[in-house]
Amino acid sequence: MANKGPAYGLSREVQSKIDKKYDPELEERLAQWIVVQCGAAQPQPGKTEFQNWLKNGCVLCELINSLYGSNKPIKTIKSSTMVFKQMELISMFLKAAENYGVTKTDMFQTVDLYEGKDLAAVQRTLMALGSLAVTKNDGCYKGDPSWFHKKAQENKREFTEEQLTDGKNVIGLQMGTNRGASQSGMTGYGQARQIINNP
Repeated sequence: MANKGPAYGLSREVQSKIDKKYDPELEERLAQWIVVQCGAAQPQPGKTEFQNWLKNGCVLCELINSLYGSNKPIKTIKSSTMVFKQMELISMFLKAAENYGVTKTDMFQTVDLYEGKDLAAVQRTLMALGSLAVTKNDGCYKGDPSWFHKKAQENKREFTEEQLTDGKNVIGLQMGTNRGASQSGMTGYGQARQIINNP
């Protein structure tokens, strides 16, 4: 990648806002999970060390392969010093993560990791991947299940025809109720105003 000079003005403000979203505690938990999940070497603490650890794409590919079990999506993982090969490995990880079930909105772009533009997005993707792995509960997840939130599961309900027809006769409470409705105590509208003079 070409060398970039320092950012000024609006670019600097935007980058500073993005950098503030990065969570060092989350970095520690994610690194711990990746080490347990795929047996990678523990990185040094710190944002740039975390980026350099994941930057070549090998650790990410090992991670996604370990979640798939025997049917590994990335067949060959070769460490390379060439930039385009490293970025290609990151892209392969992203494709495999999407096939695993991570939504597009949770995905980071290759340059977010490689150039360090948005490492918070990288954390978001890894968190979504961990949550999905815990939720699937297929035996491929290694580590403490409390590290990630479980995603909501489908709760399908079956109703009989009788229950469905009964439901058509009920008026929802947000529309009011028709039970116990009467006009007792109502007075007619338009009566003359009673004015009584008591001397």
